[in-house]
Amino acid sequence: MKNTTAFAIGTAISFAGLGLGYAVVLRPRFATWGATRDEAERTMPGDELLPNPEIRTTRAITVAADPAAIWPWLVQIGPGRGGAYTYDWIENLLGLDMHSADEILPEFQHPALGDAIALGTTGPRMRIEVLDADRSLVFGSEDGNWVWSFNLYPEPAGTRLISRNLISLTGASPSSRLFTRLVAEPGSLIMERKMLSGIRTRAERARPAAGHSANHPESGHILSRKESFDVRHGL
Repeated sequence: MKNTTAFAIGTAISFAGLGLGYAVVLRPRFATWGATRDEAERTMPGDELLPNPEIRTTRAITVAADPAAIWPWLVQIGPGRGGAYTYDWIENLLGLDMHSADEILPEFQHPALGDAIALGTTGPRMRIEVLDADRSLVFGSEDGNWVWSFNLYPEPAGTRLISRNLISLTGASPSSRLFTRLVAEPGSLIMERKMLSGIRTRAERARPAAGHSANHPESGHILSRKESFDVRHGL
């Protein structure tokens, strides 16, 4: 009995130590893969949609191409569209029907604020909440618990492509929170790193695309869905 109790206590302490080590050492690195400290702390379009997330990741990569060469791959992302440029076989195990395209698909090159993308039959529906051509593309889940933004920042070496996820775990059970922390978060790094690399590979071998539509690209102002509505209706 004493040996069993001692074993149970020792196991619990070991798991607690592993959890603490992950939270302190690995988790911050997983959450900011490829990003500088400035990028990780920078306020970006879409942050205002979920100001107090329980999970925040900022991951980045340098693409040796102009933003105009990256943008077409971003706007066609999604199931039944351009895919996610990551491990399709893993995505499809989850029923997402992802097939990553190796070419720009003209039929998906004219996004509009409010357009929705369904992530599988049971997954969340993501709507375009901010659209600023060659600069920012922000998706928000209809339940308000997830904001996913892509931001493009030109620099001498090309463009910094930054992906940010903001997630709320409101209503999640303790077991669900533990699964998210120890399984989903590390898994998201594997998938997102592949995605960013996949976009980079495609953009670097393609010529910059021209003629993309935007709300007001010449002004540099990012229109939210409400602002776009106001402009269209003269408000």
